[in-house]
Amino acid sequence: QVQLVESGGGLVQPGGSLRLSCTASASIFSMFTMGWYRQAQGKERELVAAIPSGGSTTYADPVKGRFVISRDNAKRTVYLQMNSLKPEDTAVYYCNAALSTSTRTYDFWGQGTQVTVSS
Repeated sequence: QVQLVESGGGLVQPGGSLRLSCTASASIFSMFTMGWYRQAQGKERELVAAIPSGGSTTYADPVKGRFVISRDNAKRTVYLQMNSLKPEDTAVYYCNAALSTSTRTYDFWGQGTQVTVSS
């Protein structure tokens, strides 16, 4: 079992910035693809950004050019730097850790952190 602990959410004005952090309990953190998802009220959860253990990052179209995902394997932490925030970015943001092997798929979620963009 992998525990994910998120932090960094809060209330910010439009155009502002926030940085989310997610720290994992697993010593094999570096093997996981880490992702940030969000779920706005009344909507389905959607992928925001993902970063594999090696290779290029992925971003949802609405956040391209504004959000940056990064990871520090030594600290077992993944970050989401969110810039130029818009009211439509308001949602609960969830950290995800995923790993597929030849015999099993692992999928873990954090508890979520609220991000509210409002003046």
